[in-house]
Amino acid sequence: MTIEYTNKAITLQPTPTNEQLYCALTGVPVDAATAYWAPPLVTAGQLVRAVINGLLHSPGTLSHMLFDEMPNVPYAPAVRDQLAARRSSEQVKLLVGMLVSIALVAVPIILLAMR
Repeated sequence: MTIEYTNKAITLQPTPTNEQLYCALTGVPVDAATAYWAPPLVTAGQLVRAVINGLLHSPGTLSHMLFDEMPNVPYAPAVRDQLAARRSSEQVKLLVGMLVSIALVAVPIILLAMR
């Protein structure tokens, strides 16, 4: 008995269809030819909730949730700068949250070690 594994090519650009596309950020209609295709915007709150729910309900799928590549969604070309600014602000929020979490764990340990 043999198991055949096939590696499917992941297409990040969706195939053009005749259906109407909408910008994932603003909701305005976008033409498929002029759309800016990028991964969806994930906020820091959504990421934290997904990790906590993944740990509580299905820890085996946590690696797929965090590390699998997300399919691209359409954005209006005019909101490209706004999308970049929102992504940067979400990264800063996540970084500050992680630093605060590390500080909350490390400070008591350091204080106990200095006694």
